Amino acid sequence: MSRRSLNLDDTLYGYLLDHSLREHPAQAALREATRSQPHAGMQISPEQGQFMAMLVRLMGARRTIEIGVFTGYSALAVALALPADGELLACDISDEYTRVGRPYWEAAGVAHKIALRLAPALDTLDARLAEGAAGHYDFAFIDADKTNYDAYYERCLQLVRQGGLIAIDNVLWGGSVARPAEDASTAAIQALNRKLHRDERIELALVPIGDGLTLARKR
Repeated sequence: MSRRSLNLDDTLYGYLLDHSLREHPAQAALREATRSQPHAGMQISPEQGQFMAMLVRLMGARRTIEIGVFTGYSALAVALALPADGELLACDISDEYTRVGRPYWEAAGVAHKIALRLAPALDTLDARLAEGAAGHYDFAFIDADKTNYDAYYERCLQLVRQGGLIAIDNVLWGGSVARPAEDASTAAIQALNRKLHRDERIELALVPIGDGLTLARKR
């Protein structure tokens, strides 16, 4: 029994993957294809993808949002968890990176569930709000430029329904959040973490998975 989260060394992390990870072949192939990308570290860990897929299934989510697609592994994990008529609004600005993942979405048979929007995410989200989509979504995942995290959060809080879930990535930021901020990204994450802690509009859990994942359930 432990009163705090367990640190994972490489051996224990390998055990975790060997005894829990269940990936679709397209997911494993996409992870491998992403290894050669210049910013491969931006991809979420496979156990985090599996965790988010479990949350989506437990919620019975049908309409979801992703802000920050990169090569598409997290989008693939969520899309696989959605029902046949489910929808993922995937927001990114990079055709180069998202092009890596699209063949794997096709291979997994979920490309029809993913509506990729290549434009600034705030423009896409504001357009959805203007179209009357407030309260339309069940789940949102934020994993993009950190200085806009608060703006993404506020839009998603409007777009998800009561009882909907917002997942926010990188909230521990490699441990930098526990030290004085030396850059704008760290300062932005610290500010959002403080805001979320006292935000009465949500129920909150910060989970030490990957680089830290905040779960905010809309009240």
